[in-house]
Amino acid sequence: MAVIGQAEQKDVDLRAALTDGHAKLRGLLAGLTEDAVRAPSALPGWTRGHVLTHVEGVALALARQARYALRGRLIEVYDGGRPARDAAIEAGHGRGAAQLATAVGDALDEAEASWAGVGPDDWQRPVTYRDGTVRTAGLAWWRELEIHTADALLGAGPEDWPPHLCTHLVGFLSVRVPEGIALTLTAVDADLSWRLGDGDPVAAEGRLTDLAAWLAGRLPRQPLTGDPLPRLGSWP
Repeated sequence: MAVIGQAEQKDVDLRAALTDGHAKLRGLLAGLTEDAVRAPSALPGWTRGHVLTHVEGVALALARQARYALRGRLIEVYDGGRPARDAAIEAGHGRGAAQLATAVGDALDEAEASWAGVGPDDWQRPVTYRDGTVRTAGLAWWRELEIHTADALLGAGPEDWPPHLCTHLVGFLSVRVPEGIALTLTAVDADLSWRLGDGDPVAAEGRLTDLAAWLAGRLPRQPLTGDPLPRLGSWP
């Protein structure tokens, strides 16, 4: 069995991953109805309209990180910061199904155009997001896109996440493991295991998608087995 850690995650073909994620969400938007938009999402207190409005906003916000970086400029992730982001979600979640689907589709168009313009030598350009790089922002958009597509409960869940996303999430979210715990996670369907953290040993196993879902704070389709699981820390 291969045992890998955060630093050993395989590189991701980010452009291809985003193309697949965009296509998945577009397919789900095609059947959007008024009842579906108003129904609860997987996120407490948010309807599907809230989730899709957030996806629209973060698509545009991270796409412009790339566009400005290619011009050698830095720009705030959201104009007005987190309060403006939250206000936009509250203002936009009540739109009708057709209007919301069009708005999210337009945001995906902008995202596709922005990331398509990134050349091989552009991924390490600096951006404001997390004081990182264009690739940092692109990976963030990939996580947001795939996780919130699942949160929208439109027909695709964490069980549909591709393996390379799941392994990326395990590495990225390993910092959620509390201090003082050495957590071993074993993917029973992928011949992979991770050792995360140091301290008292805790071991759990499950399908790769279920391990990633749990670390992301989402409900695994099938429960993990093994030792009692720790309470995870905040999102990195």
